[in-house]
Parts: sequence; C-alpha cells; structure tokens
Amino acid sequence: MFAGVRCAWSALAALAAFSWLVGCSALQQPRCEEITIPMCRGIGYNLTSFPNALDHDTQEEAGLEVHQYWPLVEIKCSPDLKFFLCSVYTPICIEDYAKPLPACRSVCERARAGCAPLMQKYGFQWPERMACEKLPKMGEPDQLCMDENERAQEPEPPRPPPRRPHKPCKDPKNCESAAGGEGGGEECACACRAPLVSVRAHNASVPGLANCAAPCRGPFFSREEKEFAAVWIALWSGLCAISTLMTLTTFLIDSQRFKYPERPIVYLSACYFMVALGYLARLVLGHDEIACDGAVIKTSANGPSACTLVFILVYFFGMASSIWWVVLSFAWFLAAGLKWGNEAIAGHAQYYHLAAWLVPAAKTVAVLLAGAVDGDPVAGICYVGNSSPENLKKYVLAPLIVYFALGATFLLAGFVSLFRIRSVIKRQGGIGAGSKADKLEKLMIRIGVFSVLYAVPAGVVIGCLAYEAGGRAGWLRRVACGPACGPRPLYSALMLKYFMALAVGITSGVWIWSGKTLESWRRVWRGGRAPHRALPKGGV
Repeated sequence: MFAGVRCAWSALAALAAFSWLVGCSALQQPRCEEITIPMCRGIGYNLTSFPNALDHDTQEEAGLEVHQYWPLVEIKCSPDLKFFLCSVYTPICIEDYAKPLPACRSVCERARAGCAPLMQKYGFQWPERMACEKLPKMGEPDQLCMDENERAQEPEPPRPPPRRPHKPCKDPKNCESAAGGEGGGEECACACRAPLVSVRAHNASVPGLANCAAPCRGPFFSREEKEFAAVWIALWSGLCAISTLMTLTTFLIDSQRFKYPERPIVYLSACYFMVALGYLARLVLGHDEIACDGAVIKTSANGPSACTLVFILVYFFGMASSIWWVVLSFAWFLAAGLKWGNEAIAGHAQYYHLAAWLVPAAKTVAVLLAGAVDGDPVAGICYVGNSSPENLKKYVLAPLIVYFALGATFLLAGFVSLFRIRSVIKRQGGIGAGSKADKLEKLMIRIGVFSVLYAVPAGVVIGCLAYEAGGRAGWLRRVACGPACGPRPLYSALMLKYFMALAVGITSGVWIWSGKTLESWRRVWRGGRAPHRALPKGGV
C-alpha cells in the first residue's frame, strides 16, 4: 500500500514540475495534418496546419465557419470561391517550408467579383478579414502565392440559392434551422451576442465567430440550473469522499482483509477520493479562480496554477482508477480462470502499480504538452475537452472505452471460470462440498454486484461524454445564431454524467459492508488493535 502511495505521489511531483516547464516554454509548433473539412477536400492539396490566419486552432472551428459559405459555393457564383475560401481556412502546409503560402490577390478578386454582388443583394458585405488587398500579387519575388489557374474570364451569372420548405417545429428549443443549422441565411444570423463575450482573438473559444468566447459560467443553462448543478456536484463529491475515506480507513485498520485479488479495490477507492477532492476544491478556491479567465472560461492552462492542480487531481486519478479496475478484473481472472493463489498474484504487484500510475502520468503529460487543459463551466473545475470535442475524444473517450473493454473481457472470462468451478464442486460432492460451493456463490455475488456497480456508471459516463462531444458545436451554434439554428443540450444528461463519474467511489464501500468491518471499527473504538498478520509475498 505505502509503496503504491509513494509511486502515486512521485508521479504527482513529476507532473507538477513538468507543468511548470510547460508553462515556461513555447511548445506548440505548427505541423501538417490531413484536411478533414468536407468542402476543402480534393482542392489540389491535402495537408494543412493550424492556427490559420483567422486564429482558428482546429479544423472543427474552421469548418463550422467556412461552411457558412456553402450556399455560395453550391450556386457557383465564382469558380474561384471554393479554392480561395479553403486557402484561407485550411492554408496549405508543405513539409520543410515554414513560410505562409496564401492565395494570390487575383484569386480573391475573381471570387469577390463573382460573389460580392449576390451577397449585397441579401444584405451581406464581403468580409473585411478576407480583403483582397492584403494578399500578394502573382510574381512578387519576396512572397510566393497560389493561383489554381490564371484566368480573367467573367463569372457565370449567379443563380438564386435553392430553398427548401421549412417544416415548423413543435418545440423550437430543439429544432434545427431550415438551412441545416449552418448559420447562413435569414434564420441563422450569427453574432457574438449575450451570453457570449467579445474578447481578444487568442482567447476566442466559439467556433465560427472571431473574437468571441463562452462565459465563465457557461452559456447553455439558466441561473437556477447552474445553482442546482453546483449543489448537485458538491453533494455527490462529498458522499464520494466520505465513502472512499471509510474504505481506506478500514484498510489501514485491518489491511489483511484486503488480499489479492481484491486489493485493487483499495487503490481504486484512493483514486476516487482524490477525484472527489478535485471536485470539492471549487468550494474552497472558488469557481472563478479555477475555471475562469476573467469573464470567460479558460481555454488553455499551462504552468503552476489552481487550474492545473485540479486537472491533475481529476484527470490523473480518474484515469488511474479506470486502470485499477482493469487490474482488479485481471486479478480476478488469474484467481478464477488460471487458479493463481493470493501470493502468486501479489508477487506481480509492482507491475500493477507501474501500469496504474505510469500510463495516466504519461497521458497527463501529453495533455499539458498540448495545452489542452480547459475550464469546465458547469462543475467549476479544469479538465480536458470542455472547449474542444477533438481533445475530449482523444484524451478521455478513447482511453475510457479501451479500459472498459479490457476490464469487461477479463471479468467475463473470470465469471465463466467461476461457474465451471462451482459445477465441478457440486458434481464431485464429498465432505464440505456444500460449504465450499456456498462460499464460492457468495464470492460470485459480491464480485457480480461490484462489477455492475462499476460497469453501469462507467458505461453511462462514456455515453454522456460521446453525447457531449457530438453535440457541443450545435449547442454553441444555437447560442450564437438563435434557437432555430441548433439543439439545446439535455440538462439531465450532463447532471447524470457528474453523478455517474462519482458513483463508483460512493459504491466502493460495498466491498467492506460486513460484520468484519464493524468488528474492526469496534476494536479501534475500544482502543484495541487488529491482530497482526504477516503480509503475503509481494506486499502491496
């Protein structure tokens, strides 16, 4: 146990030192990535890099904005428009060539000549940010530029954009616009309106809107919903901390009750205790101090700060708890499926600790390196993926799915083996066979209950995170462009996510709910001590 604690604190110390280094160095360098925006695929090049000239950090942000011009591209007001837009939103990236390579001024002028009159007809002006005068001319020696094909032909006469019948919504709060929610047309006039906040470009966090960020407390819910969320999260965090602390204290009182394969439950409880402390830190330090950057939500946190500390508590120990569940399932499989004894399983304890602490530490370092730590406007903590669905999928969803699948596989294999052993014992009979079968059935029931109490919350959390990753862009579009332009997030789904994220810690006490626990506590209350027994080989 103490060796495991030392490993955990050593990893934390290393992460704290590393976060300082991350904060003191510029680590983000542009690198080429494949174009994934559908409109810009197959335009003559397939690699781009970010941030672009409009300060978009990801293709998701750029894609949400550039697709507002899709109706103009579709009606072909200018054959150069698509290439010009993509050269701005997904600039070409060439390996070993660090200078920007924009479209030539002639490309922009041809696109503007063909499409600006149509835009003016519907009340829109050619964007100032895409002024052609800012671009280099073809042939300038000090600045290269791109021209898909040099031509000065007149653009095709513009055709009016096709209109689709708009089907009225019964509940406008959950409707998409007739324009497909792309933010174009009269129904979806997007702007940085309240509760969104106008900020400097480098703080922008709303895809599709320049110099616009989400507010500190989030733009999606009412004041009453936010107040309830604060109480809801504090309640379950407190219960999680109390339950896991009881489990850890019981272990310290009588550690020999927790032998392998059950020992990982103790470390799993310790991890959830630290996660609960991360959520409760908001009550001590304050929502604004942790998750906010003035009036807006934090979009990146590097270096030593309350935000970084809370992120490490919640992310590092949250991921470690998932790996300890995999270790728990694996240990049960060794005991039930391969018939390993307690000492044989405990003999490999150092490898369990290495995997459970080193893998989350490496992932935490990766998040800090990427500058992906951001504020959670609902919980008032710092995590990863609150402002970037891509980061949420990469650093949270994908690992959780892998851990869940591994743990479930070992667990099912162990259960199959236990059922076989039970059948053999009953079939052989003999003295004490009934008692052995009863003990095995009790063990199977306890393992089954705990497995359900972990698997159900873990599965629900994965589902809620997937819902959040898929819907966030639409939720922001609704705020920026109006109720008809995107769906409203399900408040109940987000509240369920926070509850289920802490439920495993609350239910970890199931394993210690027995008469032996009461006896151990009674002995301590009376001033006695648990009988000392030697640790099995392998110790922790």
